[in-house]
Amino acid sequence: MFENLSHLALQQYWWVIISLLAAFLVFLMFVQGGQTLIFSLGKTNAEKTMIVNALGRKWEFTFTTLVTFGGAFFASFPLFYSTSFGGAYWVWMAILFCFIIQAVAYEFRSKPNNFLGSKTYEIFLLINGILATILVGTAVGTFFNGGNFVVDSMFRSKWANEWYGLEAVTNFHNVALGIAIFALSRILAIHYFQKNIDDETILTRSKSIHLASTAIFLITFLYWLVELLIMEGFAFDPDTMIVSMEKYKYLHNFIEMPVNAILFLAGVVLVLYAIIRSIVTEFENAIWFSGIGTILVVFSVFILAGFNNTCFYPSAFDLQSSLHIQNASSSHYTLTAMSYVSLFVPVVIAYIIYAWRAVNNKKIDKSEMESHSDTHVY
Repeated sequence: MFENLSHLALQQYWWVIISLLAAFLVFLMFVQGGQTLIFSLGKTNAEKTMIVNALGRKWEFTFTTLVTFGGAFFASFPLFYSTSFGGAYWVWMAILFCFIIQAVAYEFRSKPNNFLGSKTYEIFLLINGILATILVGTAVGTFFNGGNFVVDSMFRSKWANEWYGLEAVTNFHNVALGIAIFALSRILAIHYFQKNIDDETILTRSKSIHLASTAIFLITFLYWLVELLIMEGFAFDPDTMIVSMEKYKYLHNFIEMPVNAILFLAGVVLVLYAIIRSIVTEFENAIWFSGIGTILVVFSVFILAGFNNTCFYPSAFDLQSSLHIQNASSSHYTLTAMSYVSLFVPVVIAYIIYAWRAVNNKKIDKSEMESHSDTHVY
């Protein structure tokens, strides 16, 4: 079946998979958003424990999706992996460090004879929540603004400065996307708490934070979007593979890919609907609307970056070194073999849905945290 597809069709198929994984990863980062709220929503040890355990039941989904995303990128577009992960390694090392201390925090926070104290691990979770969201968003911003790398004729990549990716934080357009994801993750976390925590005090405290996070999200995301639509983009000629700058490239992509534009707008509407209803009323199912909306928006943004003869990882140092799905992918044979493996993805998704429902069969409350003889407590 897959072996009969053209190389380009397989490249497009795998970019769709990468886009889906990225979309689910950003949605699942509500865990990171919730970790930034531990001290503002939890004033007592019992309240903090409820928050940490509500998130602890989901943090492994985020970590697993991140690893799967990186692995899929490595296998399908290895030149990107070697260029970005090998060149901009300070950014990726910082992201990896954030997730390491998160895993340590969930493992040891409630252990007996914990000599560091639970507050130390709660600070680890706070650091992960702030830095992971902003750094991941900033890294995704380079998909549109580029990195300082060069690729030679033997497909060997080299970073062109000694910042090794950290220069991405000097571009406010990149950082604006990072801040937007940070604020969105907090909004998603509050929606998740409304569905899964039974404590009126925590939910009442979350209202003012919900409003503030919404304001930050709208300002930064609108700035990022407007700037994206009016900026020059990196286009390539599919026949000659020559890269050139194109005015309003990403606006053209929306216009020339109307289905993707519809998905983007539908996602925005769902997120805004969830935010408004959650602010006006105690809307327990807001997480599903904002979650699906987030997935649609992020998916369409990645399609915007990779389809329609667009360079998904531009080089700001050497234009012709820019990477796109046709020059950065694996061989036809490798993509074909991987495509058969991808048929197991629905099984994995079904398991995630089952596990999600199993660990959230009832809301978390103080009584469960105080009497946890049959429950694991983080």
